Amino acid sequence: MSDDTREELAARRGLDQPVYQPAEDSGLLASAGREHATGVVVEVGTGSGWVAQRVAESPGVDCVVGTDVNPHACREARERGVESARVDLVSALATDAVDTLLFNPPYLPTDPEAEWDDWQEAALSGGTDGRAVIEPFLDAAGRVLAPDGQVLLLVSSLTGFADVVEYAVARGFDAETVAEESYPYESLSVLRLTYETAE
Repeated sequence: MSDDTREELAARRGLDQPVYQPAEDSGLLASAGREHATGVVVEVGTGSGWVAQRVAESPGVDCVVGTDVNPHACREARERGVESARVDLVSALATDAVDTLLFNPPYLPTDPEAEWDDWQEAALSGGTDGRAVIEPFLDAAGRVLAPDGQVLLLVSSLTGFADVVEYAVARGFDAETVAEESYPYESLSVLRLTYETAE
């Protein structure tokens, strides 16, 4: 993807808008969420609210709330019928309150000198290794999960799939892949992260 011009990226991912629009990664996360999400669900970085809206229709889901640092995203998600709040990752969420966390993180490895410094950049850029947002999220996610809670995390091959799994496991999660799709420029996976329950 490093060879793409901004115009080509804009055509594919809606960069001419202040809110990330549904793309192939959104579809994969929504599909996994509809199959696996239960209880109280929070979609971190909800963007347009498209994923949250679809997951809310699933059996076993009690309610879905979206969070995003982008005020334009929160507004658009609300217009879609998704309750949303301007929150940085999970910082404002109560301890042990969430049964399922969904996250399609900013994951594109980005040269700091090539940053665009806009809301789309915040939705796309994962720093130099693609994991600048994923790792703080994994550091914080366990606090807000209810007992037997889970994380459904979208991971791109561009970020180093094995590195993300290793980081999650080091924070006490068990990791399994519940969805995968391959494209010419990347492979996408959804990891289901849980804590092993003591017998």
